[in-house]
Amino acid sequence: MSQLQVHQFPCLSDNYGFLLHDPDSGETACIDTPEADVILREAETKGWRITQIWNTHWHPDHAGGNEAIKEATGCKITAPAAEAERIAGIDRTVEDGEIVALGDHQARVIDVGGHTMGHIAYYLPQDSLAFVGDSVFALGCGRMFEGSPEQFWQSLERIKALPQDTTLYCAHEYTQANAKFALHADPDNTALAAYAKEVDEARRRGEATVPTTLSREMATNPFLRADSDDMRERWGGNAPHETFAALRSAKDAF
Repeated sequence: MSQLQVHQFPCLSDNYGFLLHDPDSGETACIDTPEADVILREAETKGWRITQIWNTHWHPDHAGGNEAIKEATGCKITAPAAEAERIAGIDRTVEDGEIVALGDHQARVIDVGGHTMGHIAYYLPQDSLAFVGDSVFALGCGRMFEGSPEQFWQSLERIKALPQDTTLYCAHEYTQANAKFALHADPDNTALAAYAKEVDEARRRGEATVPTTLSREMATNPFLRADSDDMRERWGGNAPHETFAALRSAKDAF
Protein backbone atom coordinates (compact mmCIF):
# COMPACT_ATOMS: atom_id res chain seq x y z
CA MET A 1 0.00 0.00 0.00
CA SER A 2 1.44 3.36 -1.06
CA GLN A 3 1.92 6.23 1.35
CA LEU A 4 -0.73 8.92 1.19
CA GLN A 5 0.32 12.22 -0.38
CA VAL A 6 -0.54 15.53 1.29
CA HIS A 7 -0.69 18.75 -0.71
CA GLN A 8 -0.84 21.85 1.49
CA PHE A 9 -1.48 25.38 0.17
CA PRO A 10 -2.59 28.77 1.52
CA CYS A 11 -6.23 29.87 1.43
CA LEU A 12 -7.96 33.09 2.52
CA SER A 13 -5.73 35.26 4.72
CA ASP A 14 -4.17 32.64 6.98
CA ASN A 15 -5.89 29.28 6.39
CA TYR A 16 -4.33 26.23 4.82
CA GLY A 17 -6.07 23.92 2.41
CA PHE A 18 -5.18 20.23 2.38
CA LEU A 19 -5.65 17.63 -0.33
CA LEU A 20 -5.02 14.06 0.78
CA HIS A 21 -4.36 11.73 -2.15
CA ASP A 22 -4.18 7.93 -2.34
CA PRO A 23 -2.07 6.96 -5.37
CA ASP A 24 -3.40 3.38 -5.36
CA SER A 25 -7.12 4.15 -5.59
CA GLY A 26 -6.83 7.58 -7.18
CA GLU A 27 -9.11 8.99 -4.48
CA THR A 28 -8.52 12.46 -3.06
CA ALA A 29 -10.01 13.90 0.11
CA CYS A 30 -10.23 17.62 0.69
CA ILE A 31 -9.80 18.36 4.40
CA ASP A 32 -12.14 21.29 5.05
CA THR A 33 -13.10 23.79 2.35
CA PRO A 34 -11.87 27.28 3.19
CA GLU A 35 -11.79 28.58 -0.40
CA ALA A 36 -13.46 26.54 -3.14
CA ASP A 37 -11.84 28.20 -6.19
CA VAL A 38 -8.34 27.78 -4.81
CA ILE A 39 -8.97 24.18 -3.79
CA LEU A 40 -10.37 23.22 -7.20
CA ARG A 41 -7.47 24.93 -8.95
CA GLU A 42 -4.88 23.14 -6.80
CA ALA A 43 -6.54 19.77 -7.42
CA GLU A 44 -6.55 20.42 -11.16
CA THR A 45 -2.89 21.41 -11.08
CA LYS A 46 -2.02 18.17 -9.28
CA GLY A 47 -4.18 16.12 -11.62
CA TRP A 48 -6.19 14.80 -8.68
CA ARG A 49 -9.95 14.28 -8.69
CA ILE A 50 -11.60 15.27 -5.41
CA THR A 51 -13.83 12.37 -4.35
CA GLN A 52 -14.42 13.28 -0.70
CA ILE A 53 -14.58 16.23 1.68
CA TRP A 54 -13.84 15.67 5.37
CA ASN A 55 -15.04 18.59 7.49
CA THR A 56 -13.66 19.16 10.98
CA HIS A 57 -16.22 21.76 12.12
CA TRP A 58 -18.89 24.16 10.93
CA HIS A 59 -17.07 27.50 10.73
CA PRO A 60 -17.32 29.10 7.25
CA ASP A 61 -13.54 29.11 6.76
CA HIS A 62 -13.69 25.31 7.12
CA ALA A 63 -16.97 24.32 5.46
CA GLY A 64 -17.88 27.33 3.35
CA GLY A 65 -16.71 25.80 0.06
CA ASN A 66 -18.58 22.51 0.44
CA GLU A 67 -21.40 23.14 -2.03
CA ALA A 68 -19.24 24.64 -4.78
CA ILE A 69 -16.72 21.80 -4.62
CA LYS A 70 -19.45 19.15 -4.49
CA GLU A 71 -21.17 20.70 -7.50
CA ALA A 72 -17.91 20.74 -9.46
CA THR A 73 -16.75 17.23 -8.55
CA GLY A 74 -19.68 15.14 -7.29
CA CYS A 75 -17.69 14.32 -4.16
CA LYS A 76 -19.17 12.93 -0.94
CA ILE A 77 -19.05 15.03 2.22
CA THR A 78 -18.36 13.68 5.71
CA ALA A 79 -18.89 15.96 8.68
CA PRO A 80 -19.36 15.89 12.47
CA ALA A 81 -22.81 14.65 13.49
CA ALA A 82 -23.09 17.23 16.27
CA GLU A 83 -22.80 20.07 13.75
CA ALA A 84 -24.78 18.60 10.85
CA GLU A 85 -27.42 21.34 10.87
CA ARG A 86 -24.73 23.97 10.31
CA ILE A 87 -22.80 22.32 7.45
CA ALA A 88 -23.97 22.19 3.84
CA GLY A 89 -24.09 19.21 1.51
CA ILE A 90 -23.43 16.41 4.00
CA ASP A 91 -23.67 12.79 2.83
CA ARG A 92 -22.44 11.13 6.03
CA THR A 93 -22.19 12.23 9.63
CA VAL A 94 -19.63 10.75 12.02
CA GLU A 95 -18.88 10.70 15.72
CA ASP A 96 -15.93 9.86 17.94
CA GLY A 97 -14.45 6.43 17.18
CA GLU A 98 -16.01 5.98 13.75
CA ILE A 99 -13.88 5.22 10.69
CA VAL A 100 -13.71 6.95 7.33
CA ALA A 101 -11.62 5.59 4.48
CA LEU A 102 -9.63 6.86 1.53
CA GLY A 103 -8.92 3.82 -0.59
CA ASP A 104 -7.45 1.27 1.80
CA HIS A 105 -6.33 3.94 4.27
CA GLN A 106 -8.47 4.38 7.35
CA ALA A 107 -8.97 7.50 9.44
CA ARG A 108 -10.36 7.36 12.96
CA VAL A 109 -12.64 10.20 14.01
CA ILE A 110 -11.64 11.86 17.29
CA ASP A 111 -13.90 14.13 19.32
CA VAL A 112 -11.94 17.34 19.88
CA GLY A 113 -14.82 19.63 20.90
CA GLY A 114 -14.10 22.92 22.62
CA HIS A 115 -13.39 25.39 19.82
CA THR A 116 -16.84 24.36 18.60
CA MET A 117 -18.98 21.83 20.41
CA GLY A 118 -18.82 19.13 17.74
CA HIS A 119 -15.30 19.68 16.37
CA ILE A 120 -13.63 16.47 15.19
CA ALA A 121 -10.17 15.45 14.00
CA TYR A 122 -9.18 12.73 11.56
CA TYR A 123 -6.30 10.44 12.59
CA LEU A 124 -4.71 8.09 10.06
CA PRO A 125 -2.58 5.61 12.04
CA GLN A 126 -1.17 3.84 8.98
CA ASP A 127 0.31 7.12 7.81
CA SER A 128 0.99 8.78 11.21
CA LEU A 129 -1.08 11.83 10.20
CA ALA A 130 -3.79 13.78 11.99
CA PHE A 131 -5.85 16.63 10.59
CA VAL A 132 -6.83 18.60 13.68
CA GLY A 133 -8.57 21.69 12.28
CA ASP A 134 -8.64 24.44 14.90
CA SER A 135 -8.48 22.21 17.97
CA VAL A 136 -4.72 22.55 18.37
CA PHE A 137 -2.20 24.72 16.54
CA ALA A 138 1.55 24.81 16.41
CA LEU A 139 2.32 26.39 19.81
CA GLY A 140 -1.33 27.10 20.51
CA CYS A 141 -4.93 25.96 20.40
CA GLY A 142 -8.21 27.32 19.05
CA ARG A 143 -10.30 29.89 20.85
CA MET A 144 -12.93 28.35 23.10
CA PHE A 145 -15.99 29.71 21.29
CA GLU A 146 -18.54 27.10 22.34
CA GLY A 147 -17.10 24.57 24.74
CA SER A 148 -15.93 24.51 28.35
CA PRO A 149 -12.36 24.33 29.69
CA GLU A 150 -12.94 20.78 30.94
CA GLN A 151 -14.28 19.65 27.57
CA PHE A 152 -11.45 21.33 25.68
CA TRP A 153 -8.80 19.85 27.97
CA GLN A 154 -10.27 16.37 27.51
CA SER A 155 -10.05 16.93 23.75
CA LEU A 156 -6.40 17.92 24.01
CA GLU A 157 -5.75 14.81 26.09
CA ARG A 158 -7.09 12.69 23.21
CA ILE A 159 -4.62 14.36 20.89
CA LYS A 160 -1.82 13.96 23.43
CA ALA A 161 -2.57 10.21 23.57
CA LEU A 162 -1.67 9.72 19.90
CA PRO A 163 1.77 8.32 19.05
CA GLN A 164 4.47 10.93 19.53
CA ASP A 165 5.62 10.70 15.90
CA THR A 166 2.20 11.80 14.60
CA THR A 167 2.33 14.70 12.16
CA LEU A 168 -0.29 17.31 13.02
CA TYR A 169 -1.87 19.30 10.20
CA CYS A 170 -3.52 22.34 11.78
CA ALA A 171 -5.55 24.74 9.72
CA HIS A 172 -3.97 28.18 10.21
CA GLU A 173 -0.61 29.94 9.99
CA TYR A 174 -0.77 31.30 13.54
CA THR A 175 2.54 29.95 14.81
CA GLN A 176 4.53 33.16 15.04
CA ALA A 177 1.82 34.93 17.04
CA ASN A 178 1.32 31.81 19.16
CA ALA A 179 5.03 31.69 19.91
CA LYS A 180 4.96 35.17 21.44
CA PHE A 181 2.32 34.12 23.94
CA ALA A 182 3.99 30.74 24.54
CA LEU A 183 7.23 32.48 25.51
CA HIS A 184 5.25 34.68 27.90
CA ALA A 185 3.45 31.66 29.35
CA ASP A 186 6.49 29.39 29.67
CA PRO A 187 9.60 31.63 29.68
CA ASP A 188 12.04 29.06 31.06
CA ASN A 189 11.39 26.44 28.35
CA THR A 190 14.60 26.19 26.32
CA ALA A 191 13.06 23.92 23.69
CA LEU A 192 10.33 26.50 23.18
CA ALA A 193 12.85 29.32 22.78
CA ALA A 194 14.66 27.35 20.07
CA TYR A 195 11.38 26.53 18.34
CA ALA A 196 10.27 30.17 18.38
CA LYS A 197 13.56 31.21 16.79
CA GLU A 198 13.08 28.64 14.01
CA VAL A 199 9.55 29.92 13.43
CA ASP A 200 10.75 33.51 13.07
CA GLU A 201 13.40 32.43 10.59
CA ALA A 202 10.92 30.35 8.58
CA ARG A 203 8.43 33.21 8.34
CA ARG A 204 11.18 35.63 7.24
CA ARG A 205 11.81 33.22 4.36
CA GLY A 206 8.09 33.05 3.62
CA GLU A 207 7.88 29.38 4.60
CA ALA A 208 4.99 27.58 6.29
CA THR A 209 5.36 26.47 9.90
CA VAL A 210 2.64 23.82 9.46
CA PRO A 211 2.61 20.84 9.82
CA THR A 212 4.14 20.20 13.21
CA THR A 213 4.76 17.03 15.20
CA LEU A 214 3.04 15.91 18.36
CA SER A 215 6.35 15.27 20.10
CA ARG A 216 7.47 18.85 19.52
CA GLU A 217 4.15 20.29 20.65
CA MET A 218 4.18 18.13 23.79
CA ALA A 219 7.50 19.71 24.73
CA THR A 220 6.72 23.32 23.84
CA ASN A 221 3.00 24.07 23.48
CA PRO A 222 1.80 25.64 26.75
CA PHE A 223 -1.77 24.41 26.26
CA LEU A 224 -0.66 20.79 25.90
CA ARG A 225 1.56 21.27 28.97
CA ALA A 226 -1.25 22.46 31.25
CA ASP A 227 -0.89 19.25 33.27
CA SER A 228 2.79 19.86 34.04
CA ASP A 229 3.96 20.94 37.47
CA ASP A 230 5.74 24.05 36.23
CA MET A 231 2.72 25.31 34.27
CA ARG A 232 0.43 24.70 37.24
CA GLU A 233 2.80 26.55 39.54
CA ARG A 234 2.96 29.51 37.18
CA TRP A 235 -0.69 29.66 36.13
CA GLY A 236 -2.54 28.07 39.05
CA GLY A 237 -5.32 25.52 39.08
CA ASN A 238 -5.91 22.38 41.10
CA ALA A 239 -6.70 20.38 37.97
CA PRO A 240 -5.23 20.56 34.44
CA HIS A 241 -8.43 21.96 32.94
CA GLU A 242 -8.24 24.85 35.41
CA THR A 243 -4.67 25.60 34.38
CA PHE A 244 -5.77 25.33 30.76
CA ALA A 245 -8.62 27.78 31.44
CA ALA A 246 -6.18 30.30 32.93
CA LEU A 247 -3.89 29.98 29.91
CA ARG A 248 -6.74 30.28 27.42
CA SER A 249 -8.10 33.39 29.16
CA ALA A 250 -4.65 34.96 29.20
CA LYS A 251 -4.12 34.21 25.51
CA ASP A 252 -7.48 35.77 24.62
CA ALA A 253 -6.36 39.00 26.30
CA PHE A 254 -2.72 38.88 25.17
